[in-house]
Amino acid sequence: MHISAKADYAARALVELACDTARPLTCEAIASSQGIPFRFLKSVVGDLRRAGLVRSQRGCEGGYWLGRAADEITLLDVVQAVDGEVITLRGEPLGGLDYPGPADALPAVWRAVEERARAILAYTTVAGLVHATGPAAGRPRVGEPV
Repeated sequence: MHISAKADYAARALVELACDTARPLTCEAIASSQGIPFRFLKSVVGDLRRAGLVRSQRGCEGGYWLGRAADEITLLDVVQAVDGEVITLRGEPLGGLDYPGPADALPAVWRAVEERARAILAYTTVAGLVHATGPAAGRPRVGEPV
């Protein structure tokens, strides 16, 4: 399984935005704070903006905010915004995958992996990630039901 740099950077940018909702953050500030290459982040933020996950304001007081509440943005939303599919096989969706003969059961396994990955990503919100940081003891693990 492969998690793209785009999905990782997008999730990190959204968590950064969720931590400071009082003012817009610039791509420069997010890139610096998260150790993300600035040019790559600009592209990722463009994908997030087109998906409605961030909104922007131009000008000297400009930057980016979350496009909706952090508890309404899931990692599934993030992955779909920047990558399209959660899991692909050689760049193709798993839906029509079919193998002949003895390997005919394998596509069902790949689809089950995708289904479980989707469930974890759909359960995990940006707000949940923000609240999961720090030394809080006894908190539920991210991605698992309470």
